[in-house]
Amino acid sequence: MSLAGFNQTSINFVISRQFLEQGEWWRLVSCGFVHFGIFHIAMNMLLAFQLGQLFEQRIGSLRFGLLYVTSLLGGSVGALLLSPDAITGGASGAVFGLMAAAVVGLRHDRINPMRTGIGATFVLNIVITLVIPGISVGGHFGGAITGAICSLFLLNPSRKIISRLFEVIGPIAISVGLIYLAVTFVNA
Repeated sequence: MSLAGFNQTSINFVISRQFLEQGEWWRLVSCGFVHFGIFHIAMNMLLAFQLGQLFEQRIGSLRFGLLYVTSLLGGSVGALLLSPDAITGGASGAVFGLMAAAVVGLRHDRINPMRTGIGATFVLNIVITLVIPGISVGGHFGGAITGAICSLFLLNPSRKIISRLFEVIGPIAISVGLIYLAVTFVNA
């Protein structure tokens, strides 16, 4: 692994197994705040903004924040599992989590996601992830899987099944589990 081409600030935030082995666990979150180029950050922030507009009114700021952070952790763990030695950064795992949660939410509301911009955007981003080299497949899919699971707590159409308390506890428990998985993986 080469750190050539990275400035010192970027190196302080990215994730890779080598950094976690040194006890720098905060990188599981900090990696979501460093991007590799203006296009990378522009696409992530555009999608995060659009999906935030969709979600925040529906589930509130706290639950939206939990969805975002939990998806970010899912992306970090996915990146570590599939490419442990790669230098990884960006909010893409969190954004993929938001997109997957939107797809699940639309399905809960009996709306075909492919009849909305969300479905096509999600499929296009999956294709881009699989076709363009250098994109973190583990980060994107880890975030998407985590976001979809969190949406089962946060976007539950029937409040009778999951109480308001579990809407908060569910994503927190998932986050703790993801951190435990990262610790276990690195120490294995």
